[in-house]
This record gives sequence, C-alpha cells and structure tokens, in this order.
Amino acid sequence: MVDHDPDDVLELQRICKQYAGTDTPAVEAIDLKVRKGEFVTFLGPSGSGKTTTLNMIAGFITPSSGRILINGRDIADLPPHKRNLGMVFQNYALFPHMTVWDNVAFPLVERKVPKDVIRSKVAAALEMVNLTGFEKRRPRELSGGQQQRVALTRALVFDPPILLMDEPLGALDKKLRQRLQLEIKRVHRELGITFLFVTHDQEEAMALSDTVVVFDRGGIQQIGTPAELYRRPQSRFVAEFLGDSNLLDGALRRVDGRWVLEAKDGPVHLDGWTPPEGVTEGQHCLMFRPEDVLISDSADAVDDWKATVREVVYLGSEERVIVATQSGGTVTVRLSGDALRHRPEVGQIVALRFSARNAWLIRPDK
Repeated sequence: MVDHDPDDVLELQRICKQYAGTDTPAVEAIDLKVRKGEFVTFLGPSGSGKTTTLNMIAGFITPSSGRILINGRDIADLPPHKRNLGMVFQNYALFPHMTVWDNVAFPLVERKVPKDVIRSKVAAALEMVNLTGFEKRRPRELSGGQQQRVALTRALVFDPPILLMDEPLGALDKKLRQRLQLEIKRVHRELGITFLFVTHDQEEAMALSDTVVVFDRGGIQQIGTPAELYRRPQSRFVAEFLGDSNLLDGALRRVDGRWVLEAKDGPVHLDGWTPPEGVTEGQHCLMFRPEDVLISDSADAVDDWKATVREVVYLGSEERVIVATQSGGTVTVRLSGDALRHRPEVGQIVALRFSARNAWLIRPDK
C-alpha cells in the first residue's frame, strides 16, 4: 500500500456515480489529488459531472464506488456534517431570521466553541471581508454581493481543511462577479486554505485558479494550470471549450527542413515551430489562438490565405474578427493595440497568416 502524502489534502480514487435507471454514469472512474493550500477549479459544461463530483466530496451524494480521502482518511461513508468541510452555494443559503453575526457564528456555536473564541473569530472574519458594522443586519437588508461574503465568511470561520464552492458567483452581475473574484483570491491567499471551486465560466476559472480540472461527459479531460490548458490543450474539446481557438486539420510535412501543414485553404509554414517529441509526418490538427493569426488587406506571401470578413465584434480594448475561408471554414482573429487602427470591414477580402510561435499539435484521435 502506498503511503499517504501529507501534502495531499484530498484524494479521489476511481470515484463513480451511476443513477438507477440510467445507462451512462454521471461520473465515471475519476482520480484526482488536491494539494494543501491549492485553489482548484472544476470547469465544464452543464451535465459534465463537475457539480456531482463536488457533491460527493461534500457528502450530499453517495458514490456508487470509489474512495474519497481527506488527509488520508476515507470519508466516503461519513454524513456531510461530520466531514468538517466549508460549503458556499450559489443561492447563499443564509438563515433569513438570523443577523449577519449569528449567521457567521452558527458553525462555531454548533461545535460548542467557547463564547470568547466565537467573539474574536467572528469579528476577525467579518473584518477580513469588509463587513465590520453589518453585524446586526439580516440577509434581506444586504445586497447580493454582501450576502455572498457573509456565506463565504460563515464557511471559513471554523477553519475547515477544504472550502467547497458551487458556482458561488453565478447569480451576480459581471462587475460584481469580478470584484468578488478578487476578494475570493485575496482571502485564499491570506488564509492558505484549500479551495475547490465549481464553475462553467472559463474566464472565472482562468482568473482564480492554481489548477483547473476540465470535465466533460462524466470524466476528467485534462488537469493543468490555466496557462497550460490555454496553450497546450490535449484534446479538441479542451481547445474549443477554454477560450477561442482555430483548429486546422491537414497533412504535416517536412519540406527543405521546414515543417508545413497542408490544409484545405493552402499551406501553413511553421517557421520556428518546435514539434513535440516523436511527431511524424501525416494527418494532424494544429491549434492557433486568435491572437496568433495575423490579418492584412493584401497577400504578401505565397502561403497567405484569402478570406472574407464575416463579422467584426467590438469588445472595447480589442475586436474579434471572424472570417470565412475559401474552403468554407471560419477563422477567428483577435485585434488589439495598434492592429485596431486597421479595422477590416464586413465583406472585405483579407489575407491571413499564421504565427507558428504558439501553434500546438493536438493528437488526431483526441
């Protein structure tokens, strides 16, 4: 038997959940390790298994098979209240008849913590989230953002080993979400507690996380830092789900010492590109992010592609340009900085060139 690593606060071993009367598992054979103090986000579309997995960790759903270890102890059979985990929900789940102070103090009262310790802990917790002076208010007297900060404080006040958050910012408007993202990140940094966060929002996952776990169809597709997932996705699903991407299929060839992808709309010369170890010629898929595609109003080289501007989307500091290639495909280009001064018009014929610096090869069977 392998010894438990003391830095692993959570370990999932072959966790499965199969609901009666269904043919496909909601969660299938998941393995995962989470380190102490890590901020981990479960990211995926609706029905991908991320919330079911979180609820199995919390104890709200019983796994069909597998083990859940917290600090090396199997807790799969323990009820939620005996797991000692913090939990923050999208709908706040505050006690409406209680004041802010009593809501935050509730977990400590239930654990029979001495009153003087409760006073100091609640006061410090409210100060941490800038709610000093709100102690006597009830939830209905608070804004949505303030209620969520109360819920966050209540979940942290008893020093749980892990804080679980199920789409906690989903009910808030964008500006408030961004403000609370910064608050959550600051609280995590100050406390050093392990955070496990569920969202379907890619930008939120990128902004908050040390590690992102990408879910799809009941399984984990890839685990990595936000930068790793963005620049080195291991499948088409991850490439397309995490940010905008351009996927070019074609025959990869080595011509006169240069790698070239022979795609439908013409060759893509991969000057300066270093392929992963073991790559051979043949059918492959290359991913280019929109910022790695250059656009101009005239073709200056034989490998430039002709395309027609289909849509220009204004996003303030940048513009997203969607063009149709001659073969009927589409390519997304991101313009920012000086490039915005050469804004193309819908219907304009333009030339595309692909910068190979960040091109990433995706296995054809993925």
